[in-house]
Amino acid sequence: MSKHYIAIAGNIGAGKTSLTNLLSQRLGWEPFLEGFADNPYLADFYENMERWSFHSQVFFLAQRLRHHRELLDRPNSVIQDRTVYEDAEIFARNLFKRGAMRGRDYRTYSDLYEAVMAILPPPDLVIYLRASVATLIQRIQRRGRSFEQQIATEYLEQLNELYEALFENFTLCPVLTVPADRLDFVTNGDHLKLISEKIMERLHGKEVVSFD
Repeated sequence: MSKHYIAIAGNIGAGKTSLTNLLSQRLGWEPFLEGFADNPYLADFYENMERWSFHSQVFFLAQRLRHHRELLDRPNSVIQDRTVYEDAEIFARNLFKRGAMRGRDYRTYSDLYEAVMAILPPPDLVIYLRASVATLIQRIQRRGRSFEQQIATEYLEQLNELYEALFENFTLCPVLTVPADRLDFVTNGDHLKLISEKIMERLHGKEVVSFD
């Protein structure tokens, strides 16, 4: 059997971790769930975002790149919760757009990211969980993480816009867009089965035009 490396992308509350766990159980693949690394800049970042956002994002980027490389070298099929692309294309870009990262720092960060992307092999497939802000808020509330309950609707909207822009023009590897508003793979086994079938079709080169 061929080895596969797939990664799941999506906004906060879209269901990345849940889908990673459920697919790993269904397909028998190894899940990779990233915990929060001990970022030595994080406390400083929250005190002064403009001063420390570059340092903090470079630390996260280095961690994500290291994990990406390790997953490429794993002997068995793996499923990754969140991608390296989101660090740069979503979160660092949003910091810059919000004025929390200086232009000079953002350009340097982007140059570093693009240089590494030019030589880093991509996953076999990225699964993009597309969800409306209403769905994101509902799922954030349902999972009950206290530190997420104050996330502003405006912030989720900004991230959603960046996600749409990223995957509208993404060419590094195939992308399977899952309509997470109407597919509740956590509570509906048929929805999970449908997603897993579409993943295998996409991995075998078949174009997936819809989830109907």
